[in-house]
Amino acid sequence: MDFNFSEQEKMLQKMARDFAIKSVRPLAAEIDSSGQFPSALAKEIGKRGYQGLPYPAQCGGSGVGYLGYALVLEQLCQASMTVGAIMAINTVPQEAIFRFGSEQQKQAFLSPLARGELLGGIAFTEAETGSDPKDITAASKKNGDGYVITGQKQFVALAPVADLLLVFARGEGKGLNAFIIDTSSDGYNVREPCQTMGLRGLGTSVVYLDEVYVPWQNLIGKEGQGFEILLEAISLGRLGVAVEGIAVAQAALEFSLGYARQRKASGRPIAQLPTIQWHLAEMASRIEAGRWLVYRTAFLRDQGLDIKYESSVAKLFASQVAVEVTRMAMQVGGSYGTMKTMEVERLYRDAKMTEIYVGVSEIQRNIIAEHLIE
Repeated sequence: MDFNFSEQEKMLQKMARDFAIKSVRPLAAEIDSSGQFPSALAKEIGKRGYQGLPYPAQCGGSGVGYLGYALVLEQLCQASMTVGAIMAINTVPQEAIFRFGSEQQKQAFLSPLARGELLGGIAFTEAETGSDPKDITAASKKNGDGYVITGQKQFVALAPVADLLLVFARGEGKGLNAFIIDTSSDGYNVREPCQTMGLRGLGTSVVYLDEVYVPWQNLIGKEGQGFEILLEAISLGRLGVAVEGIAVAQAALEFSLGYARQRKASGRPIAQLPTIQWHLAEMASRIEAGRWLVYRTAFLRDQGLDIKYESSVAKLFASQVAVEVTRMAMQVGGSYGTMKTMEVERLYRDAKMTEIYVGVSEIQRNIIAEHLIE
């Protein structure tokens, strides 16, 4: 791996940082406290071409690759993990269509998603399944020139605002099917919102699919190929969460540095205290290790390699870094760090989400262990 970024990647990173500082960070606390989806920022992300960074121009993207995507996502998530997650979630259905979709599907679905004209999400988790696809009960049955899908999905991010959803449902034969559902379809019903501790404002909700008709052209890949499609698409989702974890940890470090320089004890800044310095050094070391693990995973994807194992390693480690670093930042902040008026309180809650969503840490350990012993 070449550790030198290209001029294009450096420019992308700088532009994303400027946008994040000027436009995203000032709204981060409000998004978290209100829990309202930041529609204006989501549209701006689309206009800037951030949704289509990994994909070629013929698919509506800019073709800068997965590393460029990770660099931009990191900057957005440092300002607001919710805003960055909007961009990351969109890549999951895009990846499925890019890897398994027909040329017609790429033009009909991927191109408008990559150009930021549409928002996309994924509906996989169910109340009883957790992360196990074998237990999915949502069903797809053939009906005329298409399929009818019935079932209930939990924790669907962007559910109230998404235009398209990548939905997984059990077929009439063996295995899962993967579909692109138009959320304006009859039978698509967003039920109660999920009040999560972090990632607030993402529109995460329970979705009911009440005999939703889907034309056969919206079947991604072949019948029964859904599990394979899920593994490929979700590997990029895990990479996105790993980036989010490192970004939140970096924001916590920056908070801690600023606070430690200003806060005084016994007449001198607490940054001069050995215990505080230990925290800061530990935080920086863990972030650097996690960051290069994440960048390497993105680099491997740019080489066209499978990253199922690497993305699980990156997500597991980066999410642990996020939780531990934000915990240490709370220690640096002391009582003030626990106050909702301080940024680190929000970062602490967001960090925990990286260990939970897109597969809990225990699932990542299973994936890693199975890869090692197979």
